[in-house]
Order: sequence, then C-alpha cells, then structure tokens
Amino acid sequence: MFVVTLLTNPTNPALDRTLVESLRNAWGGGAARWLNPGIAAEFDLDALPENRWQVWQDMQALGIDLCVQRAEGRRKAMLLADMDSTMIQQECIDELADMAGVGPRVAAITARAMNGELDFEGALTERVGLLRGLPEAVIAQVLAERITYMPGGKALIATMKAHGGHAALVSGGFTAFTASVAAALGFDEHRANRLLTSCGKLTGEVGLPILGKQAKVDALQQITARLGLTPDQVIAVGDGANDLGMLHLAGSGVALHAKPSVAAQCDLRVNHGDLTALLYLQGYTVDDFATI
Repeated sequence: MFVVTLLTNPTNPALDRTLVESLRNAWGGGAARWLNPGIAAEFDLDALPENRWQVWQDMQALGIDLCVQRAEGRRKAMLLADMDSTMIQQECIDELADMAGVGPRVAAITARAMNGELDFEGALTERVGLLRGLPEAVIAQVLAERITYMPGGKALIATMKAHGGHAALVSGGFTAFTASVAAALGFDEHRANRLLTSCGKLTGEVGLPILGKQAKVDALQQITARLGLTPDQVIAVGDGANDLGMLHLAGSGVALHAKPSVAAQCDLRVNHGDLTALLYLQGYTVDDFATI
C-alpha cells in the first residue's frame, strides 16, 4: 500500500479539493484525507502510478509538491537534519565570508560543493582558509544579525518529540553555529565541524576529522544504534550533495528546497512546503502539531 501526499506553501494555500479529487480519481485512490485544509492532503494507492513523475512535474508548475511513499512505517521515531539551507535559511560559511570580504568567492565554491561538483572536504578546507584572521567574535554577530530559521522547524521537532521522537542536527558546517541552532529549535544533540581559533581569531583551519558525507551516514548509524532504532525508523532532511548518503540510508529521505542534481536522486522532494511538510509526510494533521 502506498500513500500520496500533496503539499503547498502554508503562506499561500493553493491546494483545492477539486485538484485533489481529480488526481485521486485518475489514480484510483482511496478517500482523500485533509491534513490541513488548503495546505496538505493525502490518499492511499494500491500501486505506484506509471505517470508519477509527469504528474509531479505538472504539480510543480502549480506550486504543489507531490510525494508518493509506502504507507507502512512512515511515522518515524527520529529526525536527522542538515543545518545550512535546511533548518536555517543561510549557509553559515557564506555569511562569515561576506563579513571577511571574500563573500562571492566563497559562495561560488559553496554552490559547486553543494551541487556535487567539488569534493566536500577539499572545498571546505579551501573556504575556511579564506577566513584566516577573521575575529572569532564575528560568529556571534552573524548568529545575531544574519541567521534566520526555516519556517516550520520548531513545530517539526516539538511534534516529533511530543510523540516520543529524537532529533539530531548533523551539519557539514560548524559547532559554533549548530550549538546555537540546536538549542533554539529543540534538538536533542548536534554534530558539526570545528573552526580552529587562536588569540581570538580564526586560524583558517578546520579541526580533524572533517564531518562530510560519510560522517553524516556514520552519525545516522551510530545514533540509531545507541537508541535501539533502525535506519528505517529515521526521517532525514537535507539539500546538498553531502546529504545524499544519509537521505538514501534513512527510511524517509526528504530533499528540501534542494539543488536540482540532489533532488533528482531522491523520491521525496519538497520544493514549495516548509519543514512542517515532514510532519504531513508522516501522516500528522495540523491538529496533531505540538504547541510551541
């Protein structure tokens, strides 16, 4: 049995009953269930439709996300999330680089690395090297003035934790940022790279070992083993090429506002919805959301 979920941006509810019923009828699905009127709905299917991705493309043009997954086991016990451009709306290293006067150069490297065009570890080392001499105090300034949270993050974590879930933040960014973001959003734990400093300034080096694509997979395996869970009980979310390993290993891997080359390798793609989409994908209704 499969379940089809239709989603849209909560700030622009574009999901109407006629569209949902038309697709349900065309695919021979079960009765539609509204998870949040105008924002999210779902229905069951016995088999995957052959024209799934053509309909997905048509829905994209309407500002609607279409996700099809197995119904069994979709309610997960753990969230594993990337940070940059996933739980927050920025790339931390790009913001630091802008403060250091090398913003365009670093942003170009970041974009290529997240698109899978560059080796992540090498690209990170090169970008951090360009930050050499930047005052450590700039980190707090960036956190206070430049970092904004992706909508829906607090509701996602609070709701999963209210239902017994565990939330882990695993980033190729830096602990100086994940510590603050994890605390603000309610994560149970966080892992990231360490920016090395000396005499109050960045040295331009990253503490070893560098946390990249494989380290995110390792984190998923280590945390689930510690909690007595399996990878299938995890919903993972990310946007970059270094997230693909954990997205493929997790029971549900969601490409959120991801680079096209990354989204193309994932079955669950959310381009219009916010982080509450991960709750709807698990079958939660808006009435199930925890109060935050």
